[in-house]
Amino acid sequence: MSNALLEDLKWRGLVAQSTDIKELERALSKPISLYLGVDPTAPSMHLGNLVVFLVLRRFQLAGHRPIALVGGATGLVGDPSGKNDERTLNEEKIVAEWVAKIRKQVEKILDFKDKNASAVLVNNLEWTKSVSALELLRDIGKHFSVNQMLAKDSVANRLASSGISYTEFSYQVLQALDYLELYRRNDCKLQIGGSDQWGNIVAGLDLIRKVEAGSAHALTVPLLAKSDGSKFGKTASGAIWLDESMTSAYEFFQFWLNSDDADMPKLLKVFSMKDKAEIERLIETVNTNPGAREAHRELAREMTTLIHGAEMSSQVEDAARALFGQGEISDLALKTLDSALAQLPKTQVKKGEPFPSWVDLLAATGVVDSKSAARRIVKEGGAYMNNKKVESEDFTPSKDDLLHGKYLLLRKGKRDLAAVEVIS
Repeated sequence: MSNALLEDLKWRGLVAQSTDIKELERALSKPISLYLGVDPTAPSMHLGNLVVFLVLRRFQLAGHRPIALVGGATGLVGDPSGKNDERTLNEEKIVAEWVAKIRKQVEKILDFKDKNASAVLVNNLEWTKSVSALELLRDIGKHFSVNQMLAKDSVANRLASSGISYTEFSYQVLQALDYLELYRRNDCKLQIGGSDQWGNIVAGLDLIRKVEAGSAHALTVPLLAKSDGSKFGKTASGAIWLDESMTSAYEFFQFWLNSDDADMPKLLKVFSMKDKAEIERLIETVNTNPGAREAHRELAREMTTLIHGAEMSSQVEDAARALFGQGEISDLALKTLDSALAQLPKTQVKKGEPFPSWVDLLAATGVVDSKSAARRIVKEGGAYMNNKKVESEDFTPSKDDLLHGKYLLLRKGKRDLAAVEVIS
């Protein structure tokens, strides 16, 4: 027996570890409930979280009932997995605020109105906060072997380096309790997660077996890396977040658009909801016509639409074109312009003060290392302001040139951009 969903996940490279695969195939022959947990360790999820949540979405599209767990309790404790040092413990109020923000992001990924397989959103603080220390030790802790807990990779790695607190050591007990509770409450028979969560997930399976004499399943997803071995979802400026206030919609779109060609086959398989035939077609375009960047653009549109909405996706794509002279930059909305210019080299001019020359402004942004270099660009015909060619070395902009009364866009040649911002 094979399962179309599992076969598709394998083709996409989205299966790392699993309990008995044949048993899992049999379980998935009819709709089941499954869950994925995320801890609020920041105000937003990032692309690493999105990888696994899109797997959960694929299960829902196949007719299964997804449960998204936001760890209001476990987020107060801290997961040692993948960490060399102890996490900083956050205040309950802050964690609660982060839970609320992450809930909104989850609601964009899963369908909570599906008649047959509507998603469920839970917070493990609901059942954990009322459990006393004695109850946790007597009713749950007694089912855990310290020897087995010490053997978990997340614990063993920390013991071999900086050590681990009892708080983080106990994390797997709390996560196992989550699986047990969802098994009882929602008839949840499968937990998915990143491959670094295997030990924690298996602890939940053991707890279900010992307490309820029941059986369930586990499936993990590989941690995604770039073709050069570096961590996926990281840029020079930091992580790519799903919250627009932390990673602008424009920067989010550009991340996909500027991804290395060598990474595109993997990124399409992991992130795109397009079918196999269309993905293979797009991969082929990377090889046959790389300059068109069709695959990059399609993935950028799909992901930005999912996380930021179709309207914003269209706006940031228009902004990308306009910045490089392929559209009218004055037509861009201020919010879109704010987003598009946020990551550019920038200099500021105080409101009411006279503008320096174009040459002075470009030098001030750091795009060139001297005013003489800026003058040379003008002489060579590669100087632009708001996508209009600058003809004179002495050219000085005025307030009438400002976009939305706030910005000037400077360009050196075809691709080197900088911004001037007027501040109060």
